[in-house]
Amino acid sequence: MLFLNTEPKEEPKRGGRIISVANQKGGVGKTTTAINLATALAATKKSVLVIDLDPQGNASTGLGINRAARKVSVYDVLMGDAELGDALIDTDIPGLRLVPSTVDLAGAELELVSAEERAQRLRRALRNPESDQVLEAFDYVLIDSPPSLGLLTLNALVAADTVLVPLQCEFFALEGLSMLMKTVERVRSAFNPALKLEGVVLTMFDRRNRLSGQVEDDVRDFMGDVVFKTIIPRNVRLSEAPSHGKPALVYDMRCPGSVAYIKLASELLRRERTLTAA
Repeated sequence: MLFLNTEPKEEPKRGGRIISVANQKGGVGKTTTAINLATALAATKKSVLVIDLDPQGNASTGLGINRAARKVSVYDVLMGDAELGDALIDTDIPGLRLVPSTVDLAGAELELVSAEERAQRLRRALRNPESDQVLEAFDYVLIDSPPSLGLLTLNALVAADTVLVPLQCEFFALEGLSMLMKTVERVRSAFNPALKLEGVVLTMFDRRNRLSGQVEDDVRDFMGDVVFKTIIPRNVRLSEAPSHGKPALVYDMRCPGSVAYIKLASELLRRERTLTAA
């Protein structure tokens, strides 16, 4: 249970939209969504930053950054030992940069327990004058959160403008979604009143499995239009790509999973244009 009882002052924010990719359940396609959506957005000539806030560092590995190259990491930024600009790493994808994760991040939750403003460390790190200048270069910042509702995920939600929820098409999907939505509401009321739901994206959809269709119907009935029309299918190429240090869009651009993430990026951009026009 997260106890949220301190409301910070709002800081001015410049630069691109910060999207936290979050779900407390593991194995739902969260990191796959973060790196492939980022790649698809970069392919549309958007400038994108991925912040790997998961101690497992899968987003860093999936973008081809080996551990030896992670000299300065998100841990250093979170703990105030480095500025955001010091941690940026170029990837092989034009327009896509990374703030990597290292094993040090595994101990961060314990270190943050006794820290001042423990839920706001990432927010403060992203919203100081030096970071503002760095973020101005990006159209989108995607934060890959760990599969839990601990302090790291809390920091991601407090720092974000919106939250994108990958949701696996399985029996307990709605139960996990309800828990996450309650956490988002607590974050909104206590720390980040501007936090919005970017949307829910259905992942690991298997058209041969009747349950996938039932879960889709239930989620759309429950959440309505916030559920993206684009569905990410269960696809072996999506699973293979990280072992080659590549997003699926680079590993096999024509596979059904890659095509789906390209459509998802287009739908996200289309939604944003509609909101801007309104």
